[in-house]
Amino acid sequence: MMTYTVVVRLHPGGEYSVTVPALNNCGTFGQSLPEALQMAEEAIESYLEGLEYVDRPFPPDVPNVTVDLEDAIEAMVYRVAVRKEERAVA
Repeated sequence: MMTYTVVVRLHPGGEYSVTVPALNNCGTFGQSLPEALQMAEEAIESYLEGLEYVDRPFPPDVPNVTVDLEDAIEAMVYRVAVRKEERAVA
C-alpha cells in the first residue's frame, strides 16, 4: 500500500478540488469532501497504473507541502492510501 499527500480546496460554489503534489498534473474534484477524497484515490490509482504501463517507477510522496488557497475559501491536507505496491527504480 502506498500513500500520497493531497491538497483539498473548498471553492465558493461548494465544490472541492484535489491536487496531488507528488504526481505531476494529477488532480480531480468532488461535490463533497468524501466524494473528493474517493475521487483522489481513484485518480492516484489511475496515474500509477499509467506509470506501470510504461514501466516507470512510482514517484515518492513529497516531504512538505506548501498550500496556496488560489480562489478557494478553505484548504486541507490529507494523506490518501492506494492499493499499489511501491515499484523500485530500475
